[in-house]
Amino acid sequence: MLDHAFGQWLDANAEAIDQGQCDPHLVLAQIAESQLLRIGVDPAMGGTGGDVSEAVEAIAAIASRSLAAAFVCWGQRAFIEYLLQSPNRELCKRLMPDLLKGELAGATGLSNAMKFLSGIEALQVRGRLAADGWNLEGRLHWVTNLRKRGFVVAAAIEDDAGGAPFVVAIPSNAPGLERSDDLQLMGLQSSNTAALAFHQVPLARDWLLHDNAREFLPKVRPAFLALQCGMAMGLARRALDEVQEHLQGRGSFLEEARQVLKERLENTVGELKQGLLDGRFQGQPAALFKLRITLAECAADAVQLELQASGGKAYLTAYGEGFARRWRESAFVPIVTPSLVQLRAELQRQAASA
Repeated sequence: MLDHAFGQWLDANAEAIDQGQCDPHLVLAQIAESQLLRIGVDPAMGGTGGDVSEAVEAIAAIASRSLAAAFVCWGQRAFIEYLLQSPNRELCKRLMPDLLKGELAGATGLSNAMKFLSGIEALQVRGRLAADGWNLEGRLHWVTNLRKRGFVVAAAIEDDAGGAPFVVAIPSNAPGLERSDDLQLMGLQSSNTAALAFHQVPLARDWLLHDNAREFLPKVRPAFLALQCGMAMGLARRALDEVQEHLQGRGSFLEEARQVLKERLENTVGELKQGLLDGRFQGQPAALFKLRITLAECAADAVQLELQASGGKAYLTAYGEGFARRWRESAFVPIVTPSLVQLRAELQRQAASA
């Protein structure tokens, strides 16, 4: 799925992207140039057609070489999905061309909203009615793809007047919107991940994505989570390929373990794609939560298996650089919002109330 030039660029820059030594602007530019952002987007909107499950595979292909680059792609592609599912067609037409070309960065900003939907936390941004829209106040603590050269971020807003919470897109040049310095992460440094503070940010009504967050969020949640799953899929596949390379055809219990894990991984991927295609995740989010948990576990198990297959070499700088990055990446997969702890807590709550 990756063209040769983009694959080579990712291989050459994976460590630099992870450690923040690559200009984050280049990451999104390279992803856009590869045309992967257009997958699953109607040709009438500038895409190449297909469905969102193919976009999941595109993110997986990037993640097999750089999880940080896949994280950026997830943020961009998730925002594109919000526009595709928004009734505000004018906003979609206005923003989509620059998003697909990578000239405008799209940031999801809805991690807090997804936790709100499950009753895990309150919305962190509030909106007060103004003449032609709202004034926004609050904070988003962790948002990816906030490119310094211009971004637009989606956020769910608590209505100060007591109405239904709603979802908006906020441009980076809005007065009163403050971007923090990049967060100092253990890896994934060239992902433009930062916090946002809203200081009475004026926003016109034409930036509205949906007037009812409780209706909109369940519609976009399947794509939001499935696109995240692409990161675990790609990481797990790469680690299993590395296991095979280390074993070089030698039959052992490690080869048996690799085959069992690969089958578990691909069966889960098949279930994920089928659920996206038949639409059942909208009414059965728990089924999607379970698949997300399983894929994260597959990624962790695959990296652990890679360590066992490579032995002490994995701990030598000269040989183990790629493995060390994948180890850090595997530690990130379980904590992407909603985290595995939050998903398991929600599943437990649903089981108790059934």
